[in-house]
Amino acid sequence: MKKTDYDSAQVSELLYQSLETELGGVQVYETALRCAVNDDLRKEWQEYLDQTRTHVDVLTRVFEALGMDTDTMTPGRAVVQHQGRSLVKAMEMALESGTPDAAQLVACECVVLAETKDHGNWELIGHVAKHGSGEATKVLKQAYEAVENDEDHHLYHTKGWCRELWIQSLGFPAVLPPPEEVKQVETAIGAARAEHSREQMRKH
Repeated sequence: MKKTDYDSAQVSELLYQSLETELGGVQVYETALRCAVNDDLRKEWQEYLDQTRTHVDVLTRVFEALGMDTDTMTPGRAVVQHQGRSLVKAMEMALESGTPDAAQLVACECVVLAETKDHGNWELIGHVAKHGSGEATKVLKQAYEAVENDEDHHLYHTKGWCRELWIQSLGFPAVLPPPEEVKQVETAIGAARAEHSREQMRKH
C-alpha cells in the first residue's frame, strides 16, 4: 500500500491533544473512583487508571523520540484540558449535591465522554502510523500497538456499565456486571453483540 505524506503540524497537534487527554484521563479516573459505589466497577476503574498512567508514559516516550516538548500548550490542547477539568468538576458537583448512586452515574458518563475522545485520538494515531510515510510512523505504530487493546476495552466496557446502571436506576432489571464484561468485548462489533444479548442474559 502506498504511503502518504502527512501534515506534520496537524499530527503534532493530534499528539499534544492526545497527551493532554491521557493526563486529564488520570484525573477523571481518580475522581471517578471516589464516585464508584459498585465494587466490580471500582475494581475496573482502578485497573483503567493504572493503564492510563502507562499510556501517559507511552506518549511521553513518543514525544522524546520525535523531539517534541511535552509542556507545549496549543489552542487545541487548551480546549482538551478545559474539557478534562470540566468532567472532574461535574463529578465533584455530583458528589456534593447528589446521592452516591447518582454520583456514580455521572462518573460513568464522564468516563465515557473522556474515553470517546481518547479512543478517537488513538484511532487517528493508528491511521497515521498505517498510512503515513517517514520514520516517525514507526514510533507511532509502536505506541499505537502498545495501547490499542486497552483503549477499546475502556470505552466499550464503560459504555456497558453506564447503560446498565442507568437501566437499573430507571427501575428496570439490569445485567450487572454488564454483558461487555462477561463476553470480554474488545471491538465495536463485539460491543454491539453484547448489548443485543442482554435480554437473553437477563433471563438466566
